[in-house]
Amino acid sequence: MSKLKNPVTAEDHAQGPADAPVTLAEYGDYECPHCGHAYPIVKQLQEEFGDDLRLVFRNFPLANAHPHAELAAEAAEAAAAQGKFWEMYDWLFENQADLSATNIVAGGKELGLDVKRLAKEIEERKYQEKVRHDFSGGVRSGVNGTPTFFINGVRHDADFELETLTEAIQAALAEAA
Repeated sequence: MSKLKNPVTAEDHAQGPADAPVTLAEYGDYECPHCGHAYPIVKQLQEEFGDDLRLVFRNFPLANAHPHAELAAEAAEAAAAQGKFWEMYDWLFENQADLSATNIVAGGKELGLDVKRLAKEIEERKYQEKVRHDFSGGVRSGVNGTPTFFINGVRHDADFELETLTEAIQAALAEAA
């Protein structure tokens, strides 16, 4: 059973209360079709568990398989610098079929981002080190594919279907009670 080597901190992208009894950490790739499948499931889990669940997302771009994965991850970090990480997270998963730089910048415009700054930071690869930090933390934690979930710091090795993740989160809630 693998454990999260880099604990969740205030530096992570998180939704939900910091003191939620369950933290679901996902290592994901915006261009990965499996992550695209998991995206609405995670949204349902957030709705179902409300304030009992904190979602953390970390970048794990599989650049060898997904040519736009690093670009998308760096764009999400650039959006985070403008206070819109989760908006870009949603946009990237909802527009997974075309994650070209041109389309991502157009998406940034839709989200109300400073697109000149976004384009410049993407071109300069300003957030490459942050993405690499997430990736290396994932590798150290035993992540070898996407999506990989950790529930309260322990890798969830079962499938990531709604029913399975719901049961795992319910078990973690019972354990935390």
